[in-house]
Amino acid sequence: MPPTPLLICIVGPTAIGKTALGIEIAKHFSTEILSADSRQFFKEMAIGTAVPTTEELDAAPHHFIQNRSIFEPYNVGDFEKDALLKLKELFKKHDKVVMVGGSGLYVDAVVKGLDKFPKVKKEVREQLSKQLEEHGLTSLQRELKEKDPTYFKNADIQNPHRLIRALEIIRGTGKPFSSFLKKDISERNFDTLYIGLTAEREKIYERINKRVDIMIENGLMEEARQLYPHKDLNALQTVGYKELFQFFDGEISKEEAVSEIKKNTRRFAKRQGTWFRKNEQIHWFPYTTPPQEIVNFITYKNASPN
Repeated sequence: MPPTPLLICIVGPTAIGKTALGIEIAKHFSTEILSADSRQFFKEMAIGTAVPTTEELDAAPHHFIQNRSIFEPYNVGDFEKDALLKLKELFKKHDKVVMVGGSGLYVDAVVKGLDKFPKVKKEVREQLSKQLEEHGLTSLQRELKEKDPTYFKNADIQNPHRLIRALEIIRGTGKPFSSFLKKDISERNFDTLYIGLTAEREKIYERINKRVDIMIENGLMEEARQLYPHKDLNALQTVGYKELFQFFDGEISKEEAVSEIKKNTRRFAKRQGTWFRKNEQIHWFPYTTPPQEIVNFITYKNASPN
């Protein structure tokens, strides 16, 4: 029997160096890369989502990078189906495939499968969308904290889409959103090896601040201005754009917008850390670890029966 295919998942906080490591691993094993970054799917959002450079994309075949438009609805369920189909195709020619991403939910969807939720009347979502529009994000945050403190602790509470999704289930069923979260893992025809990159919090924050400055230098302001007419689209409710939209609306200064992007990205990195720390299967390495050392570890683990 041929060996079971291996999916190598590179995870960790934003700006830690996952892209570069994923490319080195893919090159070593002569394989391809799936992106599990929920913001890099969209071709109109290149600068603000730190998509790999042309040189990086040329260094190893990538999939799910700028393959959708912000005008096309696309969610984690769609990604799960698309990614599994792509893996089925790639595993016919490679015994290993690399998946890189900081979006924990999207990584989990591919490896473990998604939670199953009951259907809720669409009026519930419409009411929540209206609440967001009239009373802001904090009103949704307060309601979630009160009705489901368990989920609130780990939720991305700056993401209006996630808040509305949780609250529509809570309102529609009368039960906490967390009570529906997956207990069983879906069966997959591949093994998974998680590699996590980490650093001291101060170093992560320093790298984030530097990356934001580079994005501004590279034209993030102009990119956001082009997208401003579509600011209400779900894909654009994300760090790096919503703060600049506030600047364009005259609510805050340019300097405040840049400062908010840095602050909100740091908060996002903290939530990523919380999400990934729950996964005891992740093998953590300092971000300064030489790629060859991690390649050697993967080779050893893949050869080991345990």
